[in-house]
Amino acid sequence: MLTRHSIPIRVRYSETDAMGMLHHANYLNYFEVGRTELFRAQGGNYRRMEEMGMFLVVAKLEVRYLKPARYDDLLILTTELQRSTPARIEHVYELRRDDELLCTARSTLACVDRDGCLQRIPDDLHRQTGEP
Repeated sequence: MLTRHSIPIRVRYSETDAMGMLHHANYLNYFEVGRTELFRAQGGNYRRMEEMGMFLVVAKLEVRYLKPARYDDLLILTTELQRSTPARIEHVYELRRDDELLCTARSTLACVDRDGCLQRIPDDLHRQTGEP
């Protein structure tokens, strides 16, 4: 089972602040892209999950900013599935420019239904997140 996935991301001008640095909130968007692409690489499909009435929502997010990224930097985001339970998924992230570590993060996603009530991840989707 694939538990780690990396993607390249180029910092766009619209994602930077007045100093030309990647705005702190945009890192969160990158992490979402990383999670989505890891899930896709595992054979998962968020659209299908949503059509089933299940949603993965961020329940916890911890970010450690180490060095700034700047406009036009080519970054590599690595997303790793750390842990999966019947209703939650935990990921860790590393954002690098070449070999330089810029940011680390951890997130916990919870599976909820359309009413926001915690749900068990459906078995076929749960297998894609690494648990039997």
